[in-house]
Amino acid sequence: MRRSPLTMTAALLAGSLLLAACGGDEAEPESESTPGQEVAEGSTLGQTWPLTGLDVEGEDSSLRTHPVMVAKIDNSSSSAPQVGLGAADLVVEELVEGGMTRLAVFYYSEIPGTVGPIRSMRSSDIGIVSPVDAEVVTSGAAPITVNRLRNAGVRFYGEGSPGFTRAGDRSAPYNLMADLGKLVDSRKETPEGRPDDYLPWGEAEDLPKGKKARTIAAAFGSHTTTWSYRNGGYVNQNSYAAGGDEFPTDTVLVLRVRVGDAGYRDPAGNPVPETKLEGKGQALLFHGGKVVTGTWSKKGLDAPLSLSTKKGKLEVPAGHTWIELVPQQSGNVTFK
Repeated sequence: MRRSPLTMTAALLAGSLLLAACGGDEAEPESESTPGQEVAEGSTLGQTWPLTGLDVEGEDSSLRTHPVMVAKIDNSSSSAPQVGLGAADLVVEELVEGGMTRLAVFYYSEIPGTVGPIRSMRSSDIGIVSPVDAEVVTSGAAPITVNRLRNAGVRFYGEGSPGFTRAGDRSAPYNLMADLGKLVDSRKETPEGRPDDYLPWGEAEDLPKGKKARTIAAAFGSHTTTWSYRNGGYVNQNSYAAGGDEFPTDTVLVLRVRVGDAGYRDPAGNPVPETKLEGKGQALLFHGGKVVTGTWSKKGLDAPLSLSTKKGKLEVPAGHTWIELVPQQSGNVTFK
């Protein structure tokens, strides 16, 4: 596992921070410790990144002056080569129309330059991005989807925002790219506080024994994402990422999810699905060439994700995690 060295950090950042769109304004009780806060006799707690659980190195801080940014990136052969996955903290693969998939690519510890190709968002994204108050980088959405995300308090940016360009060497609609650095620099608001942990992070040695699982096939319908365990991590066998820019996957977390109808059709006449990322379902955690089977639960769209087995809580080893939201009805997961 590629875990960074434990770092001891200085005191909390001083000064006032502007409120984020969904932030609160209550001061934290002095009796509670936050990552990097001073504790007894001048010692400090170690800091970790919210989207990986990895320790923060050197004099860096787990608190950034920008929110979590999520780029909606196409995941078809037309998207090749995908740009920017190598700098991401976490990736969620979700079902879209026609049995294909799209990626919600999370950035926080590092904000890269150009990423893409950028495509449209879905109502499924509310449950995906809300737990960390993430802001979405998208080409747009159907009016019904735009209204639902706005009503849910999700902020998003589309073409015309700083950093968006059309690549001359790609065909539309797969040519919209976004420079996240320029987009983040254009923001005037500063979030208050560190985002919550996206997953319940833990140590690899604390995982239940599990079963052998060196290959994985996550079938969504028309598209199946396949994985192979090599050199301590998982390799996406049918990735569209540019060479050397692949997501460095330590863990593949499969969540079996309910899928409903989003209430409209795409231009080709296909019904648009909506992943229901709340409630509970089966979870399969692949790490170290083995799989642990358990249950996931989420009390609401903006609630954190919990994992458990029959013996108690299940934690995800700190590192880079790829989450597969595989439909219960039309999808399938196999491994060996």
